[in-house]
Amino acid sequence: MALSGLEIYKHLPKTNCKDCGFPTCLAFAMQLAAKKVSLDKCPHVSEEAKKVLEGASQPPIRLVTIGTGENKLELGNETVMFRHEERFYHPAGIGVLVEDTLDDNALKSRIDKINKLKFERVGREIKIDLIAVKNSSKSAAQFAKVIKAIVEKTKLNLILMSENVGNLKECIKVAKEKKPLLYCATKSNYQEMAQLAKEHSLPLAVHAENLEELADLTQKIVSLGVQDLVLDTGPKSPRKKICDLTYTRRMALKKTFRPLGYPTIVFTQSSEPNDEVCEAAGYVVKYAGIVITKGAEPWQLLPLLTVRSDIYTDPQKPVQVEPKVYEIGAVKKTSPVLVTTNFSITYFTVAGEVEASKIPAYVISCDAEGMSVLTAWAAEKFTAESIAKMLDTSGISGRISHKNVVIPGYVAVLSGKLEEESGWKVLVGPKEASGIPSYLRSMAS
Repeated sequence: MALSGLEIYKHLPKTNCKDCGFPTCLAFAMQLAAKKVSLDKCPHVSEEAKKVLEGASQPPIRLVTIGTGENKLELGNETVMFRHEERFYHPAGIGVLVEDTLDDNALKSRIDKINKLKFERVGREIKIDLIAVKNSSKSAAQFAKVIKAIVEKTKLNLILMSENVGNLKECIKVAKEKKPLLYCATKSNYQEMAQLAKEHSLPLAVHAENLEELADLTQKIVSLGVQDLVLDTGPKSPRKKICDLTYTRRMALKKTFRPLGYPTIVFTQSSEPNDEVCEAAGYVVKYAGIVITKGAEPWQLLPLLTVRSDIYTDPQKPVQVEPKVYEIGAVKKTSPVLVTTNFSITYFTVAGEVEASKIPAYVISCDAEGMSVLTAWAAEKFTAESIAKMLDTSGISGRISHKNVVIPGYVAVLSGKLEEESGWKVLVGPKEASGIPSYLRSMAS
């Protein structure tokens, strides 16, 4: 059971030495109770206290790492059920399934397709993290051959899928440096799998058909010395699977139930491509640590990666771009000037439409604390005064031979005052960004 801050404080030195980085022992105890720091930050805690506080110092969901270096994937260590309570910290890993029954040409084609599953969205690259290699052939040699080809052709993290411990042993020789996830330990092979994972310091997926069996199995594996586990309750309907994921998360966070305090893995079951995307998106939202899909088409993975990107941003910190003048295309002194806010989605939507128009233009991103146009206007963050100040301080006047500026149609009401404040001629653009191409073409004609 989780201890309160005051209960933890009773076991601390109470010297207020500040060696932990906090002003008092009580402040440290409160942070420890909230799972925001670890007990090892206090260099003076007694061995007796460590034993008592060990549970309080552990995160409710263990942090598990797959892979190494800059491409490593960290899972778990979440602290809330709902994003608005704080935020989600470690984005779900998204991967694609590859079966070792593919011939050489089909394998090469699939790896090439998977390597291209990276996209740019609102100024950031979003991409998949994993390839799950399934030992469908049951052959150790074929399994190792396919894994070797994948290791040579991609930097993505790996999941090695086989219940045959001998087959996994052969593949670890090829892929150990990538620190793959071993899949999976079951009630019939968990001792051998645990020994293999422990010997090579690799994370281990644990499979059982229900949560009771899963909790029992994780305790047995932990007792064998393996701590980094990923949980799987097997193929089920999306509704039942989401129930499992939600219950697992709730037991870990609300009840501090250690046997289920690990990240989870899910494999999509839908055979229809559109349904598979929807199924996978549901798992990302509710609360999968890893989602593996059969589909590898860009149109399937882009929406899934977009959902992940949105869910794992901090809801209290809007995604922003730097407030400044941006050049879209080969601009010149006669190029039009448009203004918008510095909310990333707003800016990149406007920039994309300007680019689509084929008419080079300047886009000025005004500091509106990351709000969209209407929200910023209602909050008085996107005003005639702030736009006029940006026009004056951004240096745009020295780049152009005119003093015309286009404002979003939704804030047409600002045009009169903006002309007074800035001395510029204000043109009212379209309300929706989709109208920008035709608007700019009409200006140029």
